[in-house]
Amino acid sequence: MAHWLTTGLPLVLAAPVFGLLLHLPSDAYFGLMLSLALGTPALSMLGAFGAAVTVGLRRGGLLLSLLVLPLYIPTLIFGAEAVRRSAAGSDISSPLVFLAAITLATIALVPFVAAGALRVNLR
Repeated sequence: MAHWLTTGLPLVLAAPVFGLLLHLPSDAYFGLMLSLALGTPALSMLGAFGAAVTVGLRRGGLLLSLLVLPLYIPTLIFGAEAVRRSAAGSDISSPLVFLAAITLATIALVPFVAAGALRVNLR
């Protein structure tokens, strides 16, 4: 939660400024902020999982990226689809539902998986 408050929340709040700089259509601002608010907690939790798995390794950076980046892809796809649909004026509810499901699943499962990975690394 602390990681998301210091990284994800400022990103969500700064998103309209970044959208303005990138000439994002005005219809897409709401979808952008909502998809970031729903998706960034999942990204923080998946990063915590990767950090827990590679905590005991000396050079775990490459392994961390190989483990975590494929898990980021669905969140990024659904977030981009929500912004695309929002810019086109379409219904954005289905990508947002998938983003919410991914976020809730990571919040429910990652603490247990990360604790198990840390327990294995401490032995």
